[in-house]
Amino acid sequence: MLVATAGHVDHGKTSLIQHLTGTDTDRLAEEKQRGLTIELGYAFANGDANEPIGFIDVPGHHRFLNTMISGINGIDLGMLVVAADDGPMPQTLEHLQLLRLLGVERFAGVISKSDLVDRTRLDEVASQIAALIPDAPLVEISTRSGEGLDELQSILDTELRDCPERQTEAQFRLYVDRAFIKKGAGVVVTGTCLPGSIKVGD
Repeated sequence: MLVATAGHVDHGKTSLIQHLTGTDTDRLAEEKQRGLTIELGYAFANGDANEPIGFIDVPGHHRFLNTMISGINGIDLGMLVVAADDGPMPQTLEHLQLLRLLGVERFAGVISKSDLVDRTRLDEVASQIAALIPDAPLVEISTRSGEGLDELQSILDTELRDCPERQTEAQFRLYVDRAFIKKGAGVVVTGTCLPGSIKVGD
């Protein structure tokens, strides 16, 4: 199952992925210096029954909207992350709209930074998210305390079990996220496999 984050800048998407997978997807020096995701980040974790879950961490800043778009083709689940103190913000709504335009139908909602506000505010933000993604599972988390992370993992495991299988018999098609040249290897492309399959030597 492929999961892509969605949400406004500084709402905790990258920190959340790191807690779920152990991988810091902000790998560039500039990203670490600015505390801001610029390029797509990739991480993996084992879900239920040791099945893999792939995560695509997208930039939340409006200047990197095109980069965000290149990372959400062919995903199975949109993970909408909304900070409890801010609530839904402009990029929250833009990212959600883009996911829907690209055919994403399955969502999970995450209220991040839950330790920063009181119960009344959490309930208010939960209502706002429920209005944006009705019937989607929703969890409150704090990456500082770890609260809610086990519940989120349980939600991801459930979504993984319900995830439709991709067609492996069809012709291989790949949404290309990045293309670059690596010394000693040549041209490298990364992306999301839609239908079909590929193996070493093809």
